[in-house]
Amino acid sequence: MKNSSNLNLVIVTGPSGAGRTTALDSLEDLGFEAIDNIPLSLLPLLLSGNQINHPLALGIDARNRDFSNQNLLEVLRTLNSDLKFKCNLLYLHCSDEILLRRYSETRRRHPMAPKQGAVIGIQREKKLLESLSINADNFIDTTNMSPHDLKFQIRKIFEQDFTKKPLSISVHSFSYKRGIPTSADMVIDCRFLKNPYWNNDLKELTGEQRLIQEYIKTDEKFELFMNKIIDLIDFLIPAYESEGKSYFILSFGCTGGRHRSVFITELVAETLAKKNIQVSKRHLELERMKSNAQ
Repeated sequence: MKNSSNLNLVIVTGPSGAGRTTALDSLEDLGFEAIDNIPLSLLPLLLSGNQINHPLALGIDARNRDFSNQNLLEVLRTLNSDLKFKCNLLYLHCSDEILLRRYSETRRRHPMAPKQGAVIGIQREKKLLESLSINADNFIDTTNMSPHDLKFQIRKIFEQDFTKKPLSISVHSFSYKRGIPTSADMVIDCRFLKNPYWNNDLKELTGEQRLIQEYIKTDEKFELFMNKIIDLIDFLIPAYESEGKSYFILSFGCTGGRHRSVFITELVAETLAKKNIQVSKRHLELERMKSNAQ
């Protein structure tokens, strides 16, 4: 953690089903002590002791009987005036449609309307939380995020408060048919490269396979494109590190997310690893296909 006289305190709230548990787990991975569903009336007692010497992440649930926007905002004002704490309110938003889908998939009753249905419960809870979303220090819309995407966002926001680490790059491939990933810091379009989809012998393969890779390499623009991508990354890494960034997500897209973007992602990740740069990779469309096949 940075040299500071105050402790990091993150209060996580938002509608049920928006990802509070995932966010708390991510903060715990970063070194926070995570406590979920703590009643507001116990917060002053918890934070008044001298035993606290680690950053804290507290999940606040609107279902708690002593919960109200006013109560929480008053607690936050008190904490912000205490030099012991560096307080941050994290609000997780999610669209009504996706929240309803999640409740339908799990067959759970909504805690705010157990006998009236999830639609009423979602609306009731969001109205209760409305002023918190406006006053949040950090606001994350999880509507189109997987748990993995949310974890990345949490790390991007909060890991900078800890000991400085080299920039970690995650390289993703995706399909434009499904939209641009909300977690991406930079998106590069690969659709100008030769498309193996139109070759009947190649269309069912993926960019992880040699035949696809050799086919794309025959595009006269391929080598120049790769050189410019690596030059750009080499320029950006020290710039982002000096700004204090810990994570950077670079996303390559093509029409189907199976061929060109996958190969470019593989090649960029391999090239960065050879430069001793901390890098990981994901193929979003291939992950989706694999999940659907199970």
